[in-house]
Amino acid sequence: MKVAVDTNRYVDLCNGVSETLALLEQAEVVFLPFVVIGELRAGFLHGRRAADNERTLRRFLLKDGVRVLFADDQTTHHYASIFRQLRKQGTPIPTNDMWLAALVVQHDLALHARDKHFDHLPQLVRV
Repeated sequence: MKVAVDTNRYVDLCNGVSETLALLEQAEVVFLPFVVIGELRAGFLHGRRAADNERTLRRFLLKDGVRVLFADDQTTHHYASIFRQLRKQGTPIPTNDMWLAALVVQHDLALHARDKHFDHLPQLVRV
């Protein structure tokens, strides 16, 4: 299974949450979307352990089977479709999570996230 990790689940991983550890150990590939990395780094700057957190992130990104997932032109089409769907449903979600959802749909990944608002997108496979 190929899994995209949301920000809250990366934090779970760093905190040793067994559910997340087990899932990511079994994954064929773990993707960390660019928006997640941005959210993490923004959080690092607000904390007292920015340098430690950055080192931990860099070590994670260098692991075998871990990839950064970037947006491209095709992603923007998925984003637009998801934006339209959520607007029609009257169930908006945060912008960064729409980018994350667009990447997950585009690359046919499973999403590991705690946020319930992703339930408004039945086309997402959740783990």
